[in-house]
Amino acid sequence: MRKVSMELLTIGAFARASRLSPKALRLYDELGLLRPVSVDPLSGYRFYAPDQLERARLVAWLRRLGMPLARIRLVCELDGQAAADEIGAYWREVEADVRAREQLASFLMAHLSRKEEPMLTIRYAVRTDRGLVREDNQDVAYAGPNLLAVADGFGSAAASSAAIDALKPLDAKVPAGDLLNALSDAVERAGTAVRGLDENVGTTLTALVRSGSQLALVHIGDSRVYLLRNGRLFQITQDHTLVQSMIDEGRLTPEEAASHPQRSLLVKAIHGNGAAEPDLALRDAEPGDRYLLCSDGLHTALDTAALREVLQEVEDPGETVHRLVDRANARGGADNIACVVADVA
Repeated sequence: MRKVSMELLTIGAFARASRLSPKALRLYDELGLLRPVSVDPLSGYRFYAPDQLERARLVAWLRRLGMPLARIRLVCELDGQAAADEIGAYWREVEADVRAREQLASFLMAHLSRKEEPMLTIRYAVRTDRGLVREDNQDVAYAGPNLLAVADGFGSAAASSAAIDALKPLDAKVPAGDLLNALSDAVERAGTAVRGLDENVGTTLTALVRSGSQLALVHIGDSRVYLLRNGRLFQITQDHTLVQSMIDEGRLTPEEAASHPQRSLLVKAIHGNGAAEPDLALRDAEPGDRYLLCSDGLHTALDTAALREVLQEVEDPGETVHRLVDRANARGGADNIACVVADVA
């Protein structure tokens, strides 16, 4: 026993050296994450080898990152670059979650601090088109007095239709105080409807819901919302795609992303295996604003300059959506197209 004590570290000494508490070490032993090399058969006292300190310190650092124990076990089983890549992947997920929570916090603060304002009027038009290449049309769009929405389905048009149908109750007047709950319930309905179809289908979902002079945005996927205000065109959604995440990380430029072979690969969508958290935002609508909601069949065919040209030159929303779709088809019509144009007055 004296030999063991000299060569090995007691649980107390190992805890101090590794900066893990004895309680944590006992838990990690039970979970098989960090087992002692020796346990006294009479007292149950645990002993650890000095060469276990590296693994123990790694576990301590990963716990400080907030990594779940199951993910830590995976990292500990990897070597060198593979372990580093797994940590990097985990941290990107954390950053994405923080951004989503930040957006939700901003939404809540704006929502709770606002006062009711006079209702504005909206003129709108909607158009979808199969394009010139696809055999069927899986894009769905909807426009009503209080709801504007676009969904780009994959695997089946049923997914995009189900998602839009789940949002249609929002076209009834939604009180400002109920807007957040109404949006949350609608997205949950959309996810449930799509999951009830097939695990191999899914859809993007991007919508604006009006309450008084407020526009609430819900967005998941790579359909987009643009705002034309005072002659300037702004993209007010961020694509949930692999290439956009690479742009955010500085690994790809927007110009490189435009021709990237995986530019349409989604990292967020509503699909048969579940639904990721959508982006939520609250915006003030102003007279003179013009909004464009569209699927990627439009915004990949027409760049920002081309979109701005049509949105500025054509006054009537109905004529505007027809002009946009016609121009996209004139540039090859490689995908389904869905778009909604809405003018605030």
